[in-house]
Amino acid sequence: MEEIIKQGNLPKHIAVIMDGNGRWAKKQGAARIFGHRNAIKAVRDTTEGCAELGISCLTLYAFSTENWSRPEQEVKGLMNLLVSTINDEVPTLQKNNISLGAIGDITMLPEKAQIKLAEAMAQTSSNTGLKLVLALNYSGRWDLTNAIKNIAVDVESGKIHSEEIHQDLINKYLSTSTYPDPELLIRTSGEMRISNFLLWQMAYTELFFTPVLWPDFRKEHLLEAVKAYQNRERRFGKTSEQLNKE
Repeated sequence: MEEIIKQGNLPKHIAVIMDGNGRWAKKQGAARIFGHRNAIKAVRDTTEGCAELGISCLTLYAFSTENWSRPEQEVKGLMNLLVSTINDEVPTLQKNNISLGAIGDITMLPEKAQIKLAEAMAQTSSNTGLKLVLALNYSGRWDLTNAIKNIAVDVESGKIHSEEIHQDLINKYLSTSTYPDPELLIRTSGEMRISNFLLWQMAYTELFFTPVLWPDFRKEHLLEAVKAYQNRERRFGKTSEQLNKE
């Protein structure tokens, strides 16, 4: 990973759509939850890799609002896995100076999951290294809808006026208000869509799609994605000539 560090131009925030657990399990002739359990290694590798590179923030799309429509047994298994994984990984987060955060409607998670998540976030809150953010019961449309509702409430109460509503204000009402927008999105399994993830925040995010199924994703795949990011020209509406003059 030294090669990337020497090149510089690292993304501050990487977001990941962890896709392919079910297909990975099917290849093994096992139930879908088997794929989810075997994906923990990919989470560890990606988190460690980002910490080693000096990435500031890593957001993992762990459970979307649409995932509730999956088979009941799979959802139950995912929630149990969430609780056990958080419980097991806190010592590693502490050791590596990683703080844990979460975005999404956490109140809809099972009570035990909410408690474990709150405990882990509190225990790691003083860590100053990588920010690991879990998107749980999250969707981009939910995030925007929730922000609009809260803005409307504050307009009605007189806290803000309609003419004060601008992009920066909207950012403050999103669940990601304390994190920078992602500069790189990685999606595994070969699917090429963003699946209702960070819709507002990804206005200028570089997208990287890989055929690797999430349980097989390792540091070398992270490295490949970051290399691809560094080889792109990010113009933000400007021309190449303008960027060269800056």
